[in-house]
Amino acid sequence: MRGAISGFGEVAARAHLAGWRTRENVAIAAIHDPISERRHEAIRLIKNVRVYDDLELMLDGEALDFVDVASPPGLHHVAVRAALAAGAHVLVEKPLALTLGEFDELAALAAEKRRVLMCVHNWKYAPAYAVARRAIEDGRLGAIRFVSIDRLRTEPAGAGGSGAKWRALAASGGGILIDHGWHVFYLMYWLLGGEPPASVSARLESSAGVDVDDVADVRISFGSGALSRAHLSWRAPVRRTSALIYGERGSLEIEGDRVMLTGRSGKVEDLSVADMADDSYHSAWFAGVAAEFERAVAEGTDSPVANRNLAEARVALMLIDAARKSSINNALEMKL
Repeated sequence: MRGAISGFGEVAARAHLAGWRTRENVAIAAIHDPISERRHEAIRLIKNVRVYDDLELMLDGEALDFVDVASPPGLHHVAVRAALAAGAHVLVEKPLALTLGEFDELAALAAEKRRVLMCVHNWKYAPAYAVARRAIEDGRLGAIRFVSIDRLRTEPAGAGGSGAKWRALAASGGGILIDHGWHVFYLMYWLLGGEPPASVSARLESSAGVDVDDVADVRISFGSGALSRAHLSWRAPVRRTSALIYGERGSLEIEGDRVMLTGRSGKVEDLSVADMADDSYHSAWFAGVAAEFERAVAEGTDSPVANRNLAEARVALMLIDAARKSSINNALEMKL
């Protein structure tokens, strides 16, 4: 497959490019970025690559099988729509869209053009969460009753860099609910085997002078009766990524790449797996995303892989939308 990346920021350069290079049948032939510095970086990193400052010119001038959209969230809708209209399959960084209306428009266009549209759900390829999913599928926890995921950060990812400015701007699709909540919500849905959420309540906070949410506390109930909680913060004194999942037979605790399973008898089993450092780019995980996308393209537009991914993405966006409405209404429980 012959592909291009639209938006060659640090995530694309440090994670996406490395992931595509693990795929023998994929070549990144072109890069689009309006920033001259990033185009020069692409030329430095990729042999014989062609660079463009205009997306439409790239789509017109290249015979592309797919486009990897890794620009800031506020640009995703236009870029994805243009790539699909040009006949390319599309993989897009989270969030796939900023509104449910945009999401449905893009999904309908992908179906019309018979092209695969998928979102980068890389946390499913974090070894710790892959272990958790296997433990749940093997019935080691029994029926799941509770899932809690915390993301504590001292500041937004890439703070201080020009490419990170969008995270603090509502118009660009910033805020912790988009940046971290998207990951947390599709993970919950995935860990629970595709169980649809039933209701949401949330409290969002913004620091003085900031027009996006930088703290979010969200409670979700699922159709099976399972409850979940997410606490997300850019104001924490430490960086921490943790989770607790329990069912009728046992509990699973995740702290970074440390995974501990405790059975009802009290026996503790260490399921920890080696992983790369917990940075903002997670370069080791994108290879799994790239392989999944390549498989979906091979399967075609009715690909079960692509359909599951779109379901995860729409649930994530639905929960973000409902959480915002709940917070405006003093943490009112919003039925879904």
